[in-house]
Parts: sequence; C-alpha cells; structure tokens
Amino acid sequence: MTESSQPTAAQRRSSTRLLANTAVFLKPYTTQIIVASVALVFTAALTLGLVQYVRLIVDRGFAAGSAASLNSAIIGFLVVAVLQALGTFARFYWVSWLGERVTADIRSAVYRHLINLHPSYFEDNLSGEIQSRITTDTTLIQSVIGSSASIALRNLLMMIGGVVFLFITNPKLTSVVLICIPLVIGPIMFFGRKVRRLSRDSQDEIANVGAYVGESIQQLKTVQAYNQQAHNDGVFSRHVETAFKVAKARIFMRSILITLVMTLVFAALAVMIWVGGQDVISGRMSAGELTAFVAYAVIVATAVGAVSQVISELQRAAGAMERLMELLEAESHITAPENPTELSGVFRGQLDFETVSFAYPSRPDSPALDDVTLTLRPGESLALVGPSGAGKSTLLDLVLRFYDPQSGRVLLDGVDVRQLTPEALRSHIAIVSQQPALFTGSVLDNIRFGRPDASLDEARAAAEAAFANEFIEQLPEGYNSYLGEAGVRLSGGQRQRIAIARAILNDPEILLLDEATSALDAESERKVQQALEKLMKGRTSLIIAHRLATVKNVDRIAVLEAGKLIATGTHSSLLTDCELYANLAQLQFGNENGSKGQ
Repeated sequence: MTESSQPTAAQRRSSTRLLANTAVFLKPYTTQIIVASVALVFTAALTLGLVQYVRLIVDRGFAAGSAASLNSAIIGFLVVAVLQALGTFARFYWVSWLGERVTADIRSAVYRHLINLHPSYFEDNLSGEIQSRITTDTTLIQSVIGSSASIALRNLLMMIGGVVFLFITNPKLTSVVLICIPLVIGPIMFFGRKVRRLSRDSQDEIANVGAYVGESIQQLKTVQAYNQQAHNDGVFSRHVETAFKVAKARIFMRSILITLVMTLVFAALAVMIWVGGQDVISGRMSAGELTAFVAYAVIVATAVGAVSQVISELQRAAGAMERLMELLEAESHITAPENPTELSGVFRGQLDFETVSFAYPSRPDSPALDDVTLTLRPGESLALVGPSGAGKSTLLDLVLRFYDPQSGRVLLDGVDVRQLTPEALRSHIAIVSQQPALFTGSVLDNIRFGRPDASLDEARAAAEAAFANEFIEQLPEGYNSYLGEAGVRLSGGQRQRIAIARAILNDPEILLLDEATSALDAESERKVQQALEKLMKGRTSLIIAHRLATVKNVDRIAVLEAGKLIATGTHSSLLTDCELYANLAQLQFGNENGSKGQ
C-alpha cells in the first residue's frame, strides 16, 4: 500500500475485534468446530490419564513386584494409547479441514469485495501488494487455524489439566509451579505485543517485494529495452534486505520470548524435583507419586513452552488478519442505492450530461471535466475529439459509473445513473478500449467474457463481424488457443479485434469506443471500421478518436479542451466554426493529404 494508506497505531485493531472478525468466518462451521473440540479435549484427557498408568506401573508393578498388576496396567496403557491415536486422527483431520475451509472463505470474501470497489481505490493501492494479502496473508492464517490454534488449545488444556493433577498428587509441590506462572505470562504478554507489531511490518515489507516483482515482470520489455536489469535488481535487493531486517527483528523478539519462558519453566521444574526428591527420601511420598508428579510437571512445562511459541504465530496471524480486514472494510464510493430505480418501458439509450464537473480523487485540484452539458440521442453516434487530457476518457468512465461526478448528473433515459444499480446500468453497455483487456485463457473465453453462455457459433459470428475469424482459425488450436497473460501471444491488432468481437457478441444498446481501431494496420482498420459502422446502426455510440479520419462520418462531433466542451457539430461545420478542431484537422489531414478539408 502507499505510505498514506498505512494504518497508524491508533487505527490498528484490538485483539478482541480481530477475534470477532475471525469468528464471523468460523461461525458457519460450528458442527465441525464442536467435533474438533471434542477430539481435542478427549486426546488431552487421555494424555493426562496415561501418566496415572505410569504411576500404577511404578508403584504396583515395579515397586510392589506384582506381575499381575503390571500386566493389567500395561493392557490399560495400550488401550489408552489406541484411543489416543484415534482421537488424534479426528482432531488433526477436522482442525486441518477448518483451516483450509476458512482460508478459502476469507480469500473469496476479500476477492468478492475487491472486484466491487471503485476504480480509484486502485490508484492509491498497488495491485501486487493486494495480491500478497490474498495469498501470503491467508496462507499464514490457514497455518494458524489449521495447526497453531489447535496446538495452542491442546497445550492450554494440558497445562490446566496438568496443574489440576499436580494439586491432586501433591499440593505442596504444586505451589512451586504456580509461583512461576506469573513470571512466565509476563514476558509472553510484553514480547507478544512487540512480535505482533513486527509481524505486521514484516508482512507489509514482503508485500512490497511481491508488488515490485509483479510490476517488473509486467513491464519486462521496457526494463530490457532500456537496459535497466541491473538497476531493477539493485532496487529489488534493497526491498528484500528491508524485509529481512524487519523479519530479523521479529525473530529476535520471538527468540527472547521463547528463551525466557523455557528458562523460567525448567528452573521451576528443577526446584520442584529437588523438593520432591527430598520427600521421597524422607518417606513422605512414594516413588510412583513423584514419577507422576514429575511427568505432570514436564507436561505443564512443555505446554507452557509450546503456548509461548504458538503465541508468536498467533501474533503473526493477527497482523495478517489485520491487513485482510483493511481490504474487507474498504468502502466503495460506487454503491447501489437502497431503493434502485428500474428502467421501465422500451429502452431507448439516451445519454445526458447535465453540467457535469469531475476531478479524480488522486488529483482533486485538477478538474478533468468542467461544467459539461451534452446530450446523446437514442441511436446517435457522437465522437469526442480533443487533445490528450481534455476529458474524453473521463466521460466514458462516468457513463459506466466507475466514478460519480462531484456536481451535475449523468442520465440514462432520463434516470440519474446513481439511481440505478451498477449491474443494471452496465448491462446495456459494451466498451472497446484503446488498450484492449484480455484475460488468461482461450480465445473463446475472451470473446464470451460478456456472455459466458454464448455458443461457439455465436462467438464465431461475432469474430467474423470483427474480421478476427481468419487469424483465429490459423492459431494452433483455433478458438481454444491459449492466449497467455493479457493476450501476450497476440499482436496489438489481433487483441483489438478480439475485444471488438466481445463487444459485438454482447449486443449492447450503447457502445463506448475508445480509439477502437488505433492498433490496426490500414487494411484491418478499414475492415473493422466497416464492421463498427454496421454495429453502430440503431445503437447509441460514444466514440473517442484521436485520428479524425475515423469519425468524419459520425452524426456529431463534440470538441473538448481542458475539461470543457467548446463546440459540437459535424466534421464540415466544425472545420469552419471551431479553431481547435480546424487546427487538429490541419495537423492530420494537411500532413497526410495536403488538404485541410479532406
């Protein structure tokens, strides 16, 4: 994330709130949690019970010299061991299942939320960093829920049960153990908070590493074209070293925590064995009782040590859950109204911009549109012309409601688009962008992106209308050919025609064309232009064009400059009535054909 989006210490969530957030994902699986908990308690009880058999074996078998007592004790020991194995199977299976299931649910929930966020959210947040949260952070949570949490709960039960049996066996020696508990808990609480903070920082740095790798790979041709491999390697190494330093600090704190806990626990154990040994020597305690007591003390000490280690993992998971909750709690600026309006009657496809003003959130002091009023009548084709940064693409974004204007309204058939659900609005629109968006998958998958249920024949017909069928049939597997990431295996012109075929298949009432023929050669452009003109008939079409030759035959042209609408008219009228348009025409047609009015 960007520095400005990093949460302050005051904003970071409390452990209670994080537990509540996690509980939301655990709630649907109450039955599985109960089964796992029963198995957890069962195995812990059996482990504690095994110690009593050890005491019987020592006192009745070894010390008393009774073979029969020894045999019965051994049989009981084996029965308990088998039950322990069965209980461990149930505990491990259901706890691991919960970890995988909850992690899958969290990933789905985060992704579902992300793809409905307003586009400006991704102006301030790196996609690679977000990907790291969905993958790395959820994997950490899976490890905790599916393993560490089970270990912590099991050892907590063992610690509590062990203390109870210590009291039953010898209250005096138990007091030695209890005195040390506050000495152990103190460091756990103190260092645990530091580990959580460092864990959060470590996850952030790892995410930065992932984001940089993703960006470098996506722009690999540019990196190599400018011979910047060594520079990028140096920057990446600095990111890696920063992540290592933060991780090293976290490991150091965790190591101190474990060392202190283990030292205190086993020091108390040594004192307890010495006191118990004195009682055995003086006859106040049997050898079996001391053996059982030592076994319970070891169980308690081991449990405390295990809990102290797991707490570090839990703190890391808390940091990961904190980062995921930030994504889940991000509010979208584009939402459906509580009581959406439905477009009734025959859909006409009229678009109206009423005194629309808009500035991008990342540039609030630089208006992209300034008091624009424009009407696009049903079935009319309107071209948007003007220099770069004039606001042409912004108008298309407002039609799709990727953003809402700060003032004014965008109307569809007389209804403010903010009163429609985004899904209802966009169901009537298809867009072909200047940089066509293709997805990893086959040609057919990409053509059918807007209509996944379309048949192969329908997709082929759309491809033929976009003059794409010929090159598609020449691909190794035709319509089932794999395109690679972002269609990397196709040329720019081929990608453009796939995108046009997608729009044709979607059969929209409103077309948004953002320089849709820009990546085509002259012959392909002529063919696709013919296909687009046929497609645009009877449809409301809003077209962005930098090359005026592609828009001379539209119904009207709107000229924009610095976010303002300065003129509308036909190609011929604007040549005489609009100086900016005349200059643009002179630059293009004058250089190409030596004729201003051509």
